[in-house]
Amino acid sequence: MNLAPPQLAGHSLILYDGVCGLCNRLVQFVLRHDRQDHYRFCALQNPLAANILARHGLNPSILDTVYLVTEPFSPGERLLQRSDAALAVLARLGGGWLLLARLFRLAPRSLRNFAYGIVARTRYSLFGRLGSCPLPAPAESHRFLPFD
Repeated sequence: MNLAPPQLAGHSLILYDGVCGLCNRLVQFVLRHDRQDHYRFCALQNPLAANILARHGLNPSILDTVYLVTEPFSPGERLLQRSDAALAVLARLGGGWLLLARLFRLAPRSLRNFAYGIVARTRYSLFGRLGSCPLPAPAESHRFLPFD
């Protein structure tokens, strides 16, 4: 397995559509609430994300979901997607977000993913599509994996 980029050591990785307005809002939300500095970020358009998805047998050209990679580039690497990824991220933020994640987990995965799919199909029309992946603020740039 490939060596992990140094900034991933001990962190989980969120893979997101870098040109999606909703996805970028999700990233900003996590940056604001991740007080334990647990998450790192990588746009799905990054070759590193394609490498990770290919290892899990997923098509890297499909950009309609967010992924959470726990223990990236280790033998214990695990990939969550769709509502499972979103709820795992919320739970790790703690506090009221953990409670909200637990509440949503009571719904069957098929129902959660159905609702997730509706949002995913309409996200560009509701939240916009950016011309390119926005650059992070300098204070947060260490949390984003660079493009290769």
